[in-house]
Amino acid sequence: MSGKTAVVVLSDPSTGTDEALGRVFDALATAWEFAQDGEALVLFQGTGTRWPAVLADPAHPAHELYAAVKKQVATVASSGCTTVFGANEGIEGEGIKQIGQNQAPGTPGVASIRELVHDGYRILTF
Repeated sequence: MSGKTAVVVLSDPSTGTDEALGRVFDALATAWEFAQDGEALVLFQGTGTRWPAVLADPAHPAHELYAAVKKQVATVASSGCTTVFGANEGIEGEGIKQIGQNQAPGTPGVASIRELVHDGYRILTF
């Protein structure tokens, strides 16, 4: 099944739960799988913008998968969420592009899910 898929990571690594780890692990595995025969995008949004700094640690159980996905899949972060949730250092340290096309009131701009849908992406959230 080819096409364009955006995998949106919303889970929060600061909870320290298996559920949060399971969500990001499955999100990355899903993005990797869709990239095998189509276009995939990983969008870190909300508290999910905290993940790149955590996943950059070679000792993290999802590090190898994260590194493989970053080589193959476009990876972006919501600029407004990055600011609100204090994730600027981790996002910038990982060289992840920040996007903020949705100029929602009271925000510096957040990623636009509407734009992704308009551009033909199917949206999967984790």
